[in-house]
Amino acid sequence: MTNGNGTQAKGALDGVRVLDLGRYQAGPRCGLMFARLGADVIKVEAIKGDESRSNGPRVRGQSAYWVQYNSGKRSLSINLRTEEGKEVLRDLVKVSDVLIQNFRPGTIAKMGFGYEDLKKLNKQIVMVNVSAYGQYGPFRDRVGFDTIGQAMSGLMSLTGPPEGDPTVQPFPLIDRITSLHATIGALGALYERQFSGEGQAIDVCLADTGFTTCEIPLTAFLGAGIVPERQGNGDGVTNSYKTTDGHVYLAGASSDNIFPRLADTVGHPEWKEDPRWQDRTGRAEESGEIEAALIAWFGERSMDEAEKTLNAASIPCAPVNDIPRAAMSEHLREREVLVEVDDPVAGKIHVTGKIVKFSRSDVPVGSTPTIGQHNEEIMGDLLGMSGEKISELRAAGVIG
Repeated sequence: MTNGNGTQAKGALDGVRVLDLGRYQAGPRCGLMFARLGADVIKVEAIKGDESRSNGPRVRGQSAYWVQYNSGKRSLSINLRTEEGKEVLRDLVKVSDVLIQNFRPGTIAKMGFGYEDLKKLNKQIVMVNVSAYGQYGPFRDRVGFDTIGQAMSGLMSLTGPPEGDPTVQPFPLIDRITSLHATIGALGALYERQFSGEGQAIDVCLADTGFTTCEIPLTAFLGAGIVPERQGNGDGVTNSYKTTDGHVYLAGASSDNIFPRLADTVGHPEWKEDPRWQDRTGRAEESGEIEAALIAWFGERSMDEAEKTLNAASIPCAPVNDIPRAAMSEHLREREVLVEVDDPVAGKIHVTGKIVKFSRSDVPVGSTPTIGQHNEEIMGDLLGMSGEKISELRAAGVIG
């Protein structure tokens, strides 16, 4: 991207350096956000590589899982079980702004890189701690993954058809939101650092995130004893409807402004005058007749015809795409949500693209590094280490 002067635009966080010691998703995706914002993100991984490099599914031999969370980063493969390896990381801490880690609470301190250790090396360092249950609390020492946050928060109990079992989300919702909490917290700490001159430690966890997804029903229960029931896809004017070739989801058409347009569009203008449906409550409580009419209307149309007709009338809806259809979406392509980049294994592969659009700053999207691809670059150019010393460390098994 070029700016108004015709020169190459920089990322918003150009000049910020991040050490990413994260594994799997919640930690590494925080690092990915920093990379897309233009920071120099160094993926610190084991000599044999991060274990998630082997996670499926695969595209021409490359892990689609791995590239989504680590593209655009530099790789340093190092053995942190050795004192020499730890010394390299200590030197990197001295010249970095953020360190991300998602080991179990207490593990990073045992390695010698707890926040108290880090700030002795660099008082301006911002440490991002991501865990299942937090750095303190009743379940601090438990192991957990994304689905644990979904289960314990109440979210899973509200997901799925009313007559069915609680249902897990098919994608890592809790990991994703936690990574955003981590990124926002780190950005806040970097901003505050401008005034205090000091960094600080950030504590985010999957359990906290899970509870935030249910903040409204939790508040309703704690305040008024209201126990919500599982709604499935909804009913009446907020529901999914079967078409001749799939489904279309109708969203939020209970609005006082939208409902009259819906009534006209589906051929039932009399709904606008019916005393049963003059407000949201009535439309929700007496939805059976509306739903039956909508089933018939959608059932006579294709997905494309139904959603184009409704959208033309400013009625919110969308086709319920399967993955092949979603992958062909013009929105996905034109908004550069996924972009194809060169890849050392697959040749080319699609990765997370321009998640945030800036009017001036660039959003760099790079390829995924091979294991230890940037060892010499980081240790030589950044730390000023000689080629001879780097060779010694490689021979000793300290770096890959």
